[in-house]
Amino acid sequence: MSDIIQLLPDSVANQIAAGEVIQRPASVIKELVENAVDAGSTDIKVIVKDAGRTLVQIIDNGCGMSETDARMAFERHATSKIRNANDLFAIRTMGFRGEALASIAAVAQLELKTRPHEQELGTKIEISGSKVENQEPVTCAPGSNFMIRNLFFNVPARRRFLKTNATELRHIVNEFQRIALANPDVTFSLNHNEQVLFNLPTTNLKQRIAGVMGKNSNAQLIPVETETSVINIHGFIGKPQAAKKTMGDQFFFINNRYMRSPYLHKAVTSAYENLIQADHCPPYFLFFEADPSIIDVNIHPTKTEIKFEDERSVWKIVSASVREALGKFNMVPSIDFDQTDGIEIPTFRKDEPVAVPSVSINPDYNPFEPESTRPSTSRTSSSPVSSNWESLYEGFETSGDDFWRDDEPEAVILPSRENMEEPESIKQVTLPSSEGSDRTETGTLYFQIKNKYIITSVKSGIMIIDQRRAHERILFEDFLKNIQSGASVSQQSLFPEEVSFSEEDAILLREINQDLRIFGFELQEHDNCTFAITGQPSFIKNVNATKLIDAILDAFKSGEVDPENEIKEQLAAIMARNACMRPGEVLSQSEMAELINKLFLCTAPNYTPSGKTVFSILDNEELDKRFR
Repeated sequence: MSDIIQLLPDSVANQIAAGEVIQRPASVIKELVENAVDAGSTDIKVIVKDAGRTLVQIIDNGCGMSETDARMAFERHATSKIRNANDLFAIRTMGFRGEALASIAAVAQLELKTRPHEQELGTKIEISGSKVENQEPVTCAPGSNFMIRNLFFNVPARRRFLKTNATELRHIVNEFQRIALANPDVTFSLNHNEQVLFNLPTTNLKQRIAGVMGKNSNAQLIPVETETSVINIHGFIGKPQAAKKTMGDQFFFINNRYMRSPYLHKAVTSAYENLIQADHCPPYFLFFEADPSIIDVNIHPTKTEIKFEDERSVWKIVSASVREALGKFNMVPSIDFDQTDGIEIPTFRKDEPVAVPSVSINPDYNPFEPESTRPSTSRTSSSPVSSNWESLYEGFETSGDDFWRDDEPEAVILPSRENMEEPESIKQVTLPSSEGSDRTETGTLYFQIKNKYIITSVKSGIMIIDQRRAHERILFEDFLKNIQSGASVSQQSLFPEEVSFSEEDAILLREINQDLRIFGFELQEHDNCTFAITGQPSFIKNVNATKLIDAILDAFKSGEVDPENEIKEQLAAIMARNACMRPGEVLSQSEMAELINKLFLCTAPNYTPSGKTVFSILDNEELDKRFR
């Protein structure tokens, strides 16, 4: 039998490695910017075109590379950070495997210009699909300048799997934010299609968070500072009111390396128990400092998952640190023992005489006397009450005419139904039944129970309607009708509200701005990701436009909205769910009548847009069974 096992060519091996390391343009930025940080750069510029499909350029002022190092950096497993296996357990740098540049060069057209600070000439290298096409001396600035063009040009299947430019740009922003947050002492900038998205000068951590996440986040931060023998923690957590339904503002860093940890995420959220809603998540930016020997960063190809030697202890420390920070800033109920008018606890000394406790009483007090004739004097005594207590009941001896007799009890008179006031939790209204409709009987009563359900009688039994879901269904179909007819009307705001978003949210808002305009939203973008809401849908009442837009953005980020499908219908469902009446809302008779009539004019009154049941019928047979 002939030999069939062969070594893969370097170009093929590099493409396989690229499948693990380079998943999208954001992966290129992650690898190269982390290398720039490791090179000691103090100023890093990221330039992107067409969300990284056409160009990704990273310019830094780091240490640069010599001619030999520049050529060797593109070989597989070539690194300056690992010398032996023991070094894997003492890693404090970002990259260390030595596969990033080889993987990028395998699936793109790459150009590198680099020069050490102590040399006058630098080196220029051009590589396409792992093949070195040119290498020559060049005059350039100290540091490194990487230009990656036409990513996945030789792997068209991978290129077809890339998402829309807006989606890929959001991934780029996410990777950029993680590195920028971990290095506030480095100046960062991000440009996309000649538009400045981020310009972050050197600053402290709190200001860096505000620069990355939006200026409104600054007032929502609570500092965390803990030092233990296992791990040190510093950073910031968000106030309970800053919690959101979707994740995105949660960051863990270990030795300045971003990491994911669902286990430690639960440690943080457990500290917010009873402070936020169950389906909400608080923002946090927590930095861990630990001995590299107690962590393992080499358990995942992207190096974002970290394994701790003693995870249980770390969990307890994280949870206690967050609870302590919330308590210090009065985010949780606490007893203040520093009050000047605090509780005085008496002390007992052996040499002090023990006095018999005394009470102040008035033995002449008669509760049946008018207040004006009562004696106002009182005396302090430790003796029992005087024995003339029988005098209190003088005048109560009566004949049978004054009080009821044992053999003839007085009848208890109940108020009539006409005079009885109904409880607020039950309201009724009589609705005329539609001609040709068998859903209700003529003169049917509608009852609102617990400010949540509307109950009515139908021919087949009893119908129970969820009023909030009914309103959601009505709004959804109203949105669709307005879209189809193009009749959406925007109510202009006399004083437009200005709202600041993070760069990720701003990118998404620019993408869906035209769709929001169809519903009646009018948004004008100002500088620094600030938008002015100049108009909102006219038929939405008592709804905060900012919260409604936040809910739409959260739906996009959580994947609830699929941009590949009909986006207008999905937006209509989200807006209907967030614009419908609040839970527990009390309805007047006219409001209840209008709600029920509109519901049964809908094309599908049975279910909400998400498929939840709007009403249920308890049939007559089931009612009969319950009373047998």
